[in-house]
Amino acid sequence: MIDPTTPMSMQSLLLKFSGCFTKPGFDNFSRLLIGWILCQGRHSISRVIQANSDADNAKHHSCLYRFLSVGKWTADSVGKVLFHLLLPFLSRRITALIDDTLNERCGPHLFGAGMHYDASRSTYGRGTSVGAKKYFAFGHNWVVLAVWVPLPWKAKGGLAVPILFRLYRSRKTCPKTLYRKRTELASELVKILAGCLPEGYALRLVGDSEYACKTVVRHLAKNQHFTGPMTMNAALYDEPGLYGGRGRRRRKGKRLPSPAALAARKSIPWEELTVTIYGREVTILVKTQICLWYTVAGARKVRMVVTRDPSGTLNDRAFFSTDYEQSAAAILIEFARRWEIEVAFRNVKQAMGVEDPQNGWWRRKSGSRQPDKKAGPNPRGRKGEKAILHTLAMAFAAYAIVVVWYLHNGNCQEDVARGRGKSATRGALVSTQREAFLH
Repeated sequence: MIDPTTPMSMQSLLLKFSGCFTKPGFDNFSRLLIGWILCQGRHSISRVIQANSDADNAKHHSCLYRFLSVGKWTADSVGKVLFHLLLPFLSRRITALIDDTLNERCGPHLFGAGMHYDASRSTYGRGTSVGAKKYFAFGHNWVVLAVWVPLPWKAKGGLAVPILFRLYRSRKTCPKTLYRKRTELASELVKILAGCLPEGYALRLVGDSEYACKTVVRHLAKNQHFTGPMTMNAALYDEPGLYGGRGRRRRKGKRLPSPAALAARKSIPWEELTVTIYGREVTILVKTQICLWYTVAGARKVRMVVTRDPSGTLNDRAFFSTDYEQSAAAILIEFARRWEIEVAFRNVKQAMGVEDPQNGWWRRKSGSRQPDKKAGPNPRGRKGEKAILHTLAMAFAAYAIVVVWYLHNGNCQEDVARGRGKSATRGALVSTQREAFLH
């Protein structure tokens, strides 16, 4: 039963998730979700419960804790419902963003926690050759798939809504039979999303250099394409020629210049492009060619784009897309959308407190002393696994539902006009555009 003080527009959205839970489980889900949205400050589970406590319709806190720790519901089922709620705001070419994020945690009694590379603090790989350092932090590493949603008030803008997740466990902290690489987890999430696509829809996957690999790219269907960075020394080939009838059929043709070699060739001129990426209009130089990157995409043709900064501030970079009919400008614009998932990670960590819940476990036997502390994680089998998985799903679901609720019920044109210092009357003039967008 949903709290009657909850707005009807929010109640209608929450009812869409009733099929993911039992009747008591849905009651717990709605209570925790509303509490997560209303909670101010640190989002520990106890504070989330207090944020939506109703004396007339109170429920013991242990029920809500058990819902997270031993509940039989899955985060994938919640993610599928979120995707269908976002579907009316998406085009038939759905853009999905794949990346991983580190949630810093502390304490030895955390399932799946370990030391992971902290990309936000590290300076390695950012173009600084002097003083480049790598930093590591203890916590959970999550592989996340998000859907890019275009903004109704900004034609070329959008935001990322994370819907599917997988916990990555390092080799040292995971049994050998259960270990899977981040790219394998990403491929699994892509298959789940592809299974939710209605007929006639295509999937555009965007990822960084870690996910631009054969594990992800080679398993994509014909209506699924990948856009990402390419190494400057990539081995590129032409298509194989006609079969001569002797020996094994060739899988690739003659060797083509790598992105670095193509950029150095003076016989091939640079083309100047003006594109809007990362929220601003920039002018860059590009060279492009259609080829086979057999190491990653196999026999699937790709379009490679080499970019150069006219000012010389940035190094040359290369990108590719399995949709080789795309223009160079379209490939760069599509790849620039990847940054929105980084913004989503920041919003969920700062506004929804995804790193705040403890999720630890430890209970000594009555009359016994606390054992001596050991360095590093001290897990006890799979104890605490569901609590970790369910808690993260609740935090991301709260963020996604706020976005969906606003897209369905918010007056975005007036809000944007007011935020930009314009009059509300000016925003009312475009209300017809909002109605056309919603319907």
